[in-house]
Amino acid sequence: MLNTQNTQSVMPKQKPSRGSSPLPDHIMISINGDACTSMAVTWRTSTDVKEGFVLYHEDESDEIFRCGAEYELFVSDIDESHIFSARLENLKPDTKYFYTCGSGENRSEKFSFTTPPENLTKFKFICVSDQQKNVPFERPDYSYFQKFLKKILRRNPDARFILTGGDNTDCGQHEVQWNGYFEGLKGISEYVPLMMTEGNHDTRGYKDYKKGIGRYYSEPAEFFCKQLKGAYPYNGPEGWKTENYFFDYGNVHFTVMGVNGPEDVNKWAIESNKNTDKAWKIGTYHFPICYSGLDCQNYDAYPVMTEAFETYDVVFSGHEHNFSRSFPLKNENLYDRPSQGTVHYMLGNSGGNPPGARTLSKIWHAAFFPQEVPDAMAAIVEVDGNKMTLTSVLDDGRIVDKCVIDKDRDEILPYALAPTFNRTRMMYKGADPGLCQSDTPCENIDGVWFSPFATLVGYAGGSVIKEKGKVTLSIYGKTVTFYENSDIADTDGGEMKLPAKVYRGKRGQLYIPCDGCRALGMRWAYADRNNFISFEHESEDKPVTEQP
Repeated sequence: MLNTQNTQSVMPKQKPSRGSSPLPDHIMISINGDACTSMAVTWRTSTDVKEGFVLYHEDESDEIFRCGAEYELFVSDIDESHIFSARLENLKPDTKYFYTCGSGENRSEKFSFTTPPENLTKFKFICVSDQQKNVPFERPDYSYFQKFLKKILRRNPDARFILTGGDNTDCGQHEVQWNGYFEGLKGISEYVPLMMTEGNHDTRGYKDYKKGIGRYYSEPAEFFCKQLKGAYPYNGPEGWKTENYFFDYGNVHFTVMGVNGPEDVNKWAIESNKNTDKAWKIGTYHFPICYSGLDCQNYDAYPVMTEAFETYDVVFSGHEHNFSRSFPLKNENLYDRPSQGTVHYMLGNSGGNPPGARTLSKIWHAAFFPQEVPDAMAAIVEVDGNKMTLTSVLDDGRIVDKCVIDKDRDEILPYALAPTFNRTRMMYKGADPGLCQSDTPCENIDGVWFSPFATLVGYAGGSVIKEKGKVTLSIYGKTVTFYENSDIADTDGGEMKLPAKVYRGKRGQLYIPCDGCRALGMRWAYADRNNFISFEHESEDKPVTEQP
């Protein structure tokens, strides 16, 4: 049988807390190849270990197989280590295996995994997101996440893998975070394949981490990629591999998209989906397209990645630490049936990290929960042929949302109809200004859309100065003046030509061509099916006028 004896070496004095040693740690299995016949195993050791291999055998068999491992040097901000990776191949489908990893002198204990059967069309997986922790500073404590995830796995022992929505760590460019995270994964990642999506926090670092000085974001995600290169398929776009990858499981094609290089990722993701014949196409991307934050935005991906997102059945996201599920979205329009668009599913947070009072149900949400409670959340996804059931549940057992996407019936349960309006409304960051626009709908004259734009700026917290025949609007550090009966506006950068003249419309308000919003750094789009105009701005500032 396998040798599971551990030989602990003396750690060098300069090694940090949770630093690498000759004994394997950070042990993780993952899908890298045909899930039915292969499994990747990765682990970490100190640099004095220069060989590694996996010993494995089938359940109830004494025949031992050996798979050699490759290693790469990982130099972090606090340590140097070797990251080993081995890919076990020619495994039998639907078979349980036991394994150990390490060198001849230092080996792990025995763990196990089970390969899926061939032609699988019914299976379950778990989604988590935003479990990051930043305290204590030197030894981040992921024990709550560990207990929560183990509880979810006990409730769902048939879950075949774990898919994350990003922000696995709080500052991924500092190894204390990865050391804390992998400590929290003990008893989990050795048994259940872990497929990570990169989040912005996974790319974040500080020149002085302890003092929080000199924040930066790594492009590519250096520490993420160096540690996980051997774990995931190396099939991402050139220059952005590891943080982007795709894999198949059963009748589902999964595309994991990182937060860097959106133009390249967009083209790659389109091709990835074009070349699959799987029944389902699922994407993960950390930043939500259909966000819920009062002050958030989706400029990180829209409009540059719109084409890619519209090729998926479901896109999982995180980032905002609360839950929402969108109506099917395509070409700025909201629909009712799954065949008509992409369902954007925001996973909440799995670390008991409340987002604070910055959440609001938006026009694109079919379901929403602010999660401003210190409970973790996970989604259990069950695929059954052309039917998918998604259940989001809190740590205390309460179900936040349960929906069924049925391709054969072309419906989503529970039933929810995307809104349509009989008068064209304005939406700002997905929110309805309400009373501000109740009697002043937008109007289309000779193919040009006009809006009572001052109403929206005031609603968003900007300054509105109305004078006879003109209105001056200021928000996000920009100012523009529009004039009645004129197609010229005065901006900070000079005159701006409008596509039509400003006119006095309903309730005596000045109606401004929607293109005028560009003077304030905004963009707009008309949803013809739903009959509303959406305005967006990339700033996440919270505008407020100054009190003299």
